[in-house]
Amino acid sequence: MQNIIRIKNAVFYAYHGAMKEEQSIGGRYEADVELYTDFSKASETDNLNYTINYHDVYKFINKIINEKKYYLIETIAMVIADDLLQDYPTLQKVSIKIRKSNVPIGGVIDFVEAEVIKGRDE
Repeated sequence: MQNIIRIKNAVFYAYHGAMKEEQSIGGRYEADVELYTDFSKASETDNLNYTINYHDVYKFINKIINEKKYYLIETIAMVIADDLLQDYPTLQKVSIKIRKSNVPIGGVIDFVEAEVIKGRDE
């Protein structure tokens, strides 16, 4: 069985970007996470130990986003996907979207987004 736990629009303030100013001033980053797992035993027993704790996942992502500066949101998304698959053995597949607001591109946009979808066998 495959179930999905979603974390939508988790917000972080971090210091990433290809420009030096972005890495010193910082900016708002948002993440959407889809965790593909089987939580049928957790739902039958109503026991958190048989599922993926989304509170822990939020803290996990926050740590990754803030422990190192990256040039690319693509890299951040890939690192998060790889690390989640490594640290959560019941996770079958993960989808990570990282959004960056206030992108200095010389035009008006809402945000730029990078997505990684990765399964355990990839």
